[in-house]
Amino acid sequence: MALRKKQEMEFAKSLYLSGGITQKEIAERISVTEKTLTKWIKEGKWDTLKKSLLTTKQNQLTFLYDQLECLNLTISQRPDPIKPDEKIEPFDLLVQRGKFATSKEADVIIKLTNAIKKLETETSVGDTVEVARNFIEFVRPQNLELAKQITNLFDVFITAKMK
Repeated sequence: MALRKKQEMEFAKSLYLSGGITQKEIAERISVTEKTLTKWIKEGKWDTLKKSLLTTKQNQLTFLYDQLECLNLTISQRPDPIKPDEKIEPFDLLVQRGKFATSKEADVIIKLTNAIKKLETETSVGDTVEVARNFIEFVRPQNLELAKQITNLFDVFITAKMK
């Protein structure tokens, strides 16, 4: 598949997955036939993907923050380290003591915080399409012609971003 067609397909996919626009409108904006768009939707299983997007970026962030909080809580609730003059039972040696992360826990904390940072700072083409769609829907009732101009500008911007 030529690069241009692949980019058109990716742009169409973003528009399709973001919702709020008909397949006919998508085909017109991408300059392909509705038949081609329908073929892409079926072959790419976009309907299935659209359903899976119910797991939003915000849901993922909440899940990651919850995991990080749980791990930090587990670490903070550990008993204090054994003092030199403290009498200990053999079982005490099996219990993790001290309010510091183990190397494995530290690794998990680093991975969770990196995943959070990535989700919070990176903007995907899909995010850009979502912002564009929301802004155009905001402008449309106030000034239809301006909304059409903005739509064209966003289409050019998104296509350029994909290169």
